[in-house]
Amino acid sequence: MRIAAAQTKPTRYNIEANLIDHYQMIEAAAEKGVQLIVFPEMSITGYEHSAAQELAFTETDHRLDILRELAVHHQMIIIAGAPIQIGNKLYIGSFIMKPDNSLLIYTKQYLHPGEEKFFSSSFDYDPLITLGDERISLAICADIDHIEHAENASKRGTTVYIPSIFFSPKGIPEAHELLGNYSKKYSMNILMSNFCVYSWENEAGGRSAFWNKEGELIAELANNQSGLLIIETTYENEKVETTSEIQFNS
Repeated sequence: MRIAAAQTKPTRYNIEANLIDHYQMIEAAAEKGVQLIVFPEMSITGYEHSAAQELAFTETDHRLDILRELAVHHQMIIIAGAPIQIGNKLYIGSFIMKPDNSLLIYTKQYLHPGEEKFFSSSFDYDPLITLGDERISLAICADIDHIEHAENASKRGTTVYIPSIFFSPKGIPEAHELLGNYSKKYSMNILMSNFCVYSWENEAGGRSAFWNKEGELIAELANNQSGLLIIETTYENEKVETTSEIQFNS
């Protein structure tokens, strides 16, 4: 299994530029044989509150067309975030674009204080993704602050837990500690994707990372550089075989 965390620097209010960044990272990941790539929380728009409604995506949004085409062309699962409008409610969500051109949605289950003024939360959109023998569950940011989220993922037989987050430099050490503990406690590989530099005019902490099932931090990106963290695992003794890093200038 070869998977990648994308660490990005979103441009505020410029969805087109952010999508171009996604395309470039997906192409670079495809050259390395990546089978799944995950982007940070609301990666397409950048993290937004009051502007989220006007930036929101729907399940049939044509702005997703190229991402869906890339998923099919490269036979890759692509997980990208946005504010998502479903009916009359707005969610912080992830689009899961699959190699068969199908699309799934995950919605953030636990909101940060203040997010409830703009977003709803839901437990109704929580697909279990399969990749070969792997069973993959998603999380978005504050979800990881609630141990029951990781525990529920474990109860579903999750082998890979994938959080998309926006954590500050101050919050990243705590996020790393939490995820390391979850990986060991629930015997799950964990791949986390975070923004770097700035989003929503706030500093982002970067340090996207991977933990193995023993709770060991195998690799992480720097705090201030956009790029890809690529992980390849084999299941002889359940160990990570290789890791690699691709940096992007932006």
